[in-house]
Amino acid sequence: MNARTRGARQRKRGRTPFVLGALALVAVVLVVIVVIFAINNRAPKQRQPHPTPSPARPTAQPADCPDVQTIVIPGTWESAANDSPTQPHANPNSLLLQVSRPLSAAEPAARNDVYTVPYVAQFRNPLDPKTFNQATYDESRAQGTKRAKDKITEVNEHCPLTSYLIIGFSQGAVIGGDIASDIANGRGPVDPDLVLGVGLIADGRRDASQVQNIGPNPPGVGAERAVQGLPMPGITMTGTRSGGFGVLADKVESICAPGDLICDAPTIGNLFDAANKLVAAINNPVHAMYGTTKYWQLNGQTATQWMADWAERTVAAAPRPPHN
Repeated sequence: MNARTRGARQRKRGRTPFVLGALALVAVVLVVIVVIFAINNRAPKQRQPHPTPSPARPTAQPADCPDVQTIVIPGTWESAANDSPTQPHANPNSLLLQVSRPLSAAEPAARNDVYTVPYVAQFRNPLDPKTFNQATYDESRAQGTKRAKDKITEVNEHCPLTSYLIIGFSQGAVIGGDIASDIANGRGPVDPDLVLGVGLIADGRRDASQVQNIGPNPPGVGAERAVQGLPMPGITMTGTRSGGFGVLADKVESICAPGDLICDAPTIGNLFDAANKLVAAINNPVHAMYGTTKYWQLNGQTATQWMADWAERTVAAAPRPPHN
């Protein structure tokens, strides 16, 4: 072996520990990077809602408390921010008057207090400049939701044994359904066991698998689910309700007429088509006719007749808490 060969081998042996050490260091760095990436990008744990335990309820409540508080939430164009909650008159043709009036007449207010939520109830069309002085859907919905929740909270604080009935149509059904979903999933404003029932006509977030479908059960979905994710100014389509109706699912009565695009909508993928169809659907013949048997009926009853009868039966069977 000549001197050149021996020198080359010695240099090679000298580099070997260095190379192995460098490779080990690279491997360690790669492991650290992988671990950090995995920690930072792991799927968040799905936490189940845990309702805050309510204080122990008293055995009786104040004498001025109703046994049942019914919350009625009208649809688009059928209410006003300054309307009377006990004698609503902003729209004398409001569909839910066909439910609230007979319901009020069936029992005294001490048994069932019927409160119609006054809110702006508008839906600005972002493609029509003539409607720019109207409230957006998001603004209208937020106001209706706040006022309905505020009323429920106010009553519950004073009347801890009062039960609740929630009834909504169209935009009001979205609001009522959202509140019921919050209650069912421990997000307030009251405990689920205080809710007697939820009646929704033409719910814009309808999911037929989560409710008790009354009468015809068309294959479409709520418009908010059909166009979820499409960016429309002032119109946030919120899709499926988080947690659905949970423990209240068997108490949610849903009515939807076939062909009503508010609750029986196909998936729509075009922004302008979606906006125009949503606005048109609010006043389409099907959506406006739940007070007749033309597009929806069950054993000869209109949707409003069925809802009024169901509400009266529900109130009649409600608990009668003691009063001080």
